[in-house]
Amino acid sequence: MLNYVWLTLLFLGIGAAITTDLIDQSQNKYGNNKPLQVTINFSEPFVKGQEKSYQADLDVKQSEFNSFYKESVPSDINESAKITTHADASKNSIYFKVSKTDPKVWRDIALAAGEKDDINGKVIIDSLITPTTARAHIILEDVSFLRIREVTNAVLEYAGTAVTIALGLIGIMAMWLGVMKVADEAGLIAIIARWLKPITKRLFPDVPSDHPAMGSMIMNISANMLGLSNAATPFGLKAMEELDNLNPNKGTATNAMCTFLAINTAGMTLIPATAIAIRAAAGSSEPAIIIGTSLFGSFCATVAGITAAKTLEKFPIKKGQFSEWFKSNLKGFAVILGIVAAILLFINTGAGKIFGSVFGFVTPELFKSIIQIFSTIAIPLLIVIFIGYGAIKKVKVYEKFVEGAKEGFNIAIRIIPYLVAMLVAIGIFRAGGAMNWLIYILHPITNLIGMPAEAMPMALMRPLSGSGSLGVMAEIISVHGPDSFIGILVSTLYGSSETTFYVLAVYFGAVNIKNIRHSLPAGLIADIAGVLGAVFIVRMLFG
Repeated sequence: MLNYVWLTLLFLGIGAAITTDLIDQSQNKYGNNKPLQVTINFSEPFVKGQEKSYQADLDVKQSEFNSFYKESVPSDINESAKITTHADASKNSIYFKVSKTDPKVWRDIALAAGEKDDINGKVIIDSLITPTTARAHIILEDVSFLRIREVTNAVLEYAGTAVTIALGLIGIMAMWLGVMKVADEAGLIAIIARWLKPITKRLFPDVPSDHPAMGSMIMNISANMLGLSNAATPFGLKAMEELDNLNPNKGTATNAMCTFLAINTAGMTLIPATAIAIRAAAGSSEPAIIIGTSLFGSFCATVAGITAAKTLEKFPIKKGQFSEWFKSNLKGFAVILGIVAAILLFINTGAGKIFGSVFGFVTPELFKSIIQIFSTIAIPLLIVIFIGYGAIKKVKVYEKFVEGAKEGFNIAIRIIPYLVAMLVAIGIFRAGGAMNWLIYILHPITNLIGMPAEAMPMALMRPLSGSGSLGVMAEIISVHGPDSFIGILVSTLYGSSETTFYVLAVYFGAVNIKNIRHSLPAGLIADIAGVLGAVFIVRMLFG
């Protein structure tokens, strides 16, 4: 499955880039070799035919710019420029910098030249209005195959990012797997697994309750819920390694692996700390208001992900056994439908108000403070408990810690090729413009469910890239405001799911799984459910 996904991301990204570049070239979108009429205000009197450099203000009329580039700007454009004149007027040049507030077409021209904010071009002085003011034309540097250049840059950037991520995991992996090794030797992980056996035996019936994989999965899910991603990843990778020890068909994902990753891609977290921090930095009056909405969205994603994984693992159903399969799973379907119905009833009736009146003292701020305190002390507390329990049980804690740390180093190095492959494909998909095509195609569906078009990039980016979705969220919040409907919605979307493709690439790469079976469909179903849940709850509360 990942093989086809990878190829699709590559070909769509490159295909979109080539198609866009050819269209832009045929329409001369960037005005190559065409003169743009401007007014230049020199800082001192202009002398024709003299070799000299001038500081000047470049003025472009709104109507002239819109007609030239077929891009709408709200007002006239003014830039500080450097103009260099020569005895040969054909060699006169202009140089200026662009910023984020400048028209996108100029920012693209600067990017195509290899610089993020520098534009060079030729200047033709037509006539002097005053000694310091002239009518002129400018011809900016040629732009061609901009998208292909962006794809090339993305390949190099994302390949480096993948290695940086993997190398950054080495220390964290070594530390946490060392701690886990001590706890495992002391028997603490087995005790925790026994406590949670009633839940885990239903989620992972193929995994013995006393197996090391069970403890690692429990620690991973717990760390994710507390927002401790630096602890969750090592536990998750260790869990995959232990699950692979139970795998009779190496290279093919087991049912337990698929269910475990469905829970991970749902990304259920009690407090979306990153989204709250972005909202606070943007000046939100209530940055923690998304705690409840994100919890609801991620709960929907988790229920949908587990349901999908448990349903899809039964396929393909042998001929003539569908009715038997449906009857055997009828109870599970009824329980899930009952939970969903109860939640909807709770929200849409007065039950929510009754709950709020009884537990009204539990404000979002109080809930946030409690979780933040617990999250702050959780890591030191876990280390003290795990290592201390090992010492009490007379485990050689130092030796076992080092032994576990060695495993962490090996796992972190092993995932580099898989991480590079997936992130490079995602980078090509984004830079090539295929994301914009997907947004356009899905626009009618988003209108149907009541999702604003402005939030669509966030919903599509979240399963692909954590840093990418963070950037999209920050940009949308800066435009619409953190406390607007769209600002709250994109913050909730960020907290309602995880980076599905990253999780699959890293976790399956750690144990060399090539046949991922139904884990990707289950993960994407969880993502869709998280988006629908987020849109529903935000519309109901703030729409």
